Amino acid sequence: MTAVLVIEDDDRIRLALLLALEEEGYTAYGAASAEEGLRRQRQHPAENVLVDLMLPGMDGFECIRQLRRDDDVPIVVISARDDTHDIVAALEAGADDYLVKPVAIKELSARLRALRRRGRASTTPVAVQVFGDLEISPDAGEVRLAGRPVGVTRTEFRLLCELAQHAGKVLSRQQLLQRVWGYDSGDERLVDVHVGRVRQKIEEDPGNPRRLVTLRGLGYKLQR
Repeated sequence: MTAVLVIEDDDRIRLALLLALEEEGYTAYGAASAEEGLRRQRQHPAENVLVDLMLPGMDGFECIRQLRRDDDVPIVVISARDDTHDIVAALEAGADDYLVKPVAIKELSARLRALRRRGRASTTPVAVQVFGDLEISPDAGEVRLAGRPVGVTRTEFRLLCELAQHAGKVLSRQQLLQRVWGYDSGDERLVDVHVGRVRQKIEEDPGNPRRLVTLRGLGYKLQR
């Protein structure tokens, strides 16, 4: 069974999530602080991690950053904070998704299933995509810029691969949500924040991108 680590300091909410996840068929573990959660994840890695932002001691943002430094585990934020600044900050810290409390367990389970599907490698060989000095190797799981490896998360890599597969064509935010995240609907800010993170890594001037460009009102495209 898929293991999920729930990092939540509210005992009532944490227990409710653990019980609901187990009813959905997951193996669920809990941690009441970021420090405990990081320790558990290092000792017994889960396939997905849920993180609250308002934690005692180390907050959820720093917890996400440390989780992301250690591995590429899918991270979903579950928080009562619905301010755009908090959502963007959590995604920029490395979270893959963000859900606002109270969370419907069926929606959470659907998001976790989508994350799991995304993690499965394709068995169909895909050619290396070249955009000047940018190389994207879907089979090798590598991105190189001027011959040097570029560190990207699993979500950033899938985003690049999807755009590279449709090089020169515009993909809307909704199309990217469906193809990269596996969601039929969702917050389009997920796409915008991840595009911004990718630009920081592959563009000489992220504020004036030449490769990964925006077509206002339409979406994004990766061009040679």
